[in-house]
Amino acid sequence: MTVDEQKLMEFVHRFVGDLGATMAAGGIVVGDRLGLYKALSTAPALPQELAERTGTAPRYVEEWLRGQAAGGYVEYDPSTGHYSMTPEQTFALTDPDGPIFAPGAFQLALGALRASQRVTTAFKTGEGIGWHEHDEDVFSGCERFFRPAYSANLVTAWIPALDGAEEKLRSGARVADVGCGHGASTELMARAYPNSSFTGSDLHAGSIEHARKRSLAAVSFEVAGAQTFGGGPYDLVTTFDALHDMGDPLGAARHVLGELKSDGSWLIVEPAAGATVADNLNPVGRAYYAFSAFLCVPSALSQEGGYSLGAQAGEEPIRRLVTDAGFTRFRRVGETPFNIAYEAKP
Repeated sequence: MTVDEQKLMEFVHRFVGDLGATMAAGGIVVGDRLGLYKALSTAPALPQELAERTGTAPRYVEEWLRGQAAGGYVEYDPSTGHYSMTPEQTFALTDPDGPIFAPGAFQLALGALRASQRVTTAFKTGEGIGWHEHDEDVFSGCERFFRPAYSANLVTAWIPALDGAEEKLRSGARVADVGCGHGASTELMARAYPNSSFTGSDLHAGSIEHARKRSLAAVSFEVAGAQTFGGGPYDLVTTFDALHDMGDPLGAARHVLGELKSDGSWLIVEPAAGATVADNLNPVGRAYYAFSAFLCVPSALSQEGGYSLGAQAGEEPIRRLVTDAGFTRFRRVGETPFNIAYEAKP
């Protein structure tokens, strides 16, 4: 075997970068949990000063700051020894309700990786891994990862793009949020449309329990799968980044159709994906394929139905599912770098 030394070094550089990023994920989660980013964003600091602001140990903070500076997550001034944060770093690292919140994504990743031994076994056996079997950081991280996109787009772009849905929501509509997880999407809609009533459902009992603890008066939550939720007919049914996790998305689509009013809408939000594997060989596709191998495909394979779409299924498989279920109209209504929103109508 002949090895091209230049190509080998290029690969080594890639591997070292990935190794640093993998270990840095832990530091990012620690920085978020201890308030280190928020405290540093207020003013530049020496390690001792940041430790005093946050009630943490200076030596740990010093090493954390060095690693964060090496990764470009904070700034370092060698002339003074001070560390600081740019407005852009502050924007992405300190506001869990903003349109971008990086710590949530890393929390989800770390939670998913804790299942590495089980995933290794699943690769050999082909068995699934139930969503409920994952680490708690998967559930919390999932909300904190996806919520920023929902906050930025759900009531400002996606719902207004639906056919007649916003007018109904303002006057008083009935909405089912299927696969709601911790209920972030349900809560956002309920706050924006107080005249409407909302029911969130999810197969994971722990997530529903969490959602109920912060439930608004206009929101109710139930433990139910996408093929069994009830309470219709609804003016609007929503599924956010959940359809591809289902073992029977066709059965879910048929059930949604049965629970919708004749003039209702189904808002489907899925991870952004191109039409082919080659279209997805990019940083976003890389992240989603990795999450999919640890979370989405195992979740689907743990259920009955025979499907495992994965997080990069793309538009056409979703269109086929929707039309095979009996919907007559399907269209794209919005997209972000991380999500694509579709509307299906009876």
